[in-house]
Amino acid sequence: MPTTKELDLKKYIRDIPDFPQKGVLFKDITPLLGEPKALKAAIDKFAALYKDQKIETVVGIESRGFIFGAPLSYKLGVPFVPVRKKGKLPSKTISAEYSLEYGTSVVEMHEDAIKSGKNVLIIDDLLATGGTAAAAASLVKSLGCKVVGLGFLIELKALKGRERLKGYKVNSLIQY
Repeated sequence: MPTTKELDLKKYIRDIPDFPQKGVLFKDITPLLGEPKALKAAIDKFAALYKDQKIETVVGIESRGFIFGAPLSYKLGVPFVPVRKKGKLPSKTISAEYSLEYGTSVVEMHEDAIKSGKNVLIIDDLLATGGTAAAAASLVKSLGCKVVGLGFLIELKALKGRERLKGYKVNSLIQY
C-alpha cells in the first residue's frame, strides 16, 4: 500500500464536461476531498515542497484555495490569509481585477492582512490561465511582501498559466 506521499492524486480527480459552461472541461476535486488519505497526501506534498522556503504567511485564493491553504498554514506554523471575491471581506480592502478562462472578476484582500516584508506562499486548487494567481500576487506585492512561491493542486498546461506567472516559482502536484 502506497504512503500518502506516493499516492497518485490524479485517480481522485473527476472530469465534468461543459461546466460551468459549454466547452469547459472542469476538473472536479470533490472525490479527492472525500478521501481522507488523498487530501492528506496533497497537504503533505505541499508541506514537503515548502517546508524549507522560509514561508511566513500562506495566502489562499477563494474558495478552493482555502481548502489547501488553511491546513498548509497550520502544518507550516504560519498565518493564513484569504483572498476573496469582491465584496466578501468586512474591513478595508485592496483589490485586483483579472481575467480567467471564461470571463473577468475582482479579488480582494484586507489591506492590513500581511505586514510588509513577509515571505508569502500563494495556494490555489487550479492553475489555468494564471489570471487569478497573478491578481493575488499583485495584492501581496502591493503590501510590500515577497511572493516566494505559488502552489497549485492541478495545472492545466495547455492554458499556459505559467507564462503569465513568469518570475515566480510555480509548483503543481498534478498536471494535465
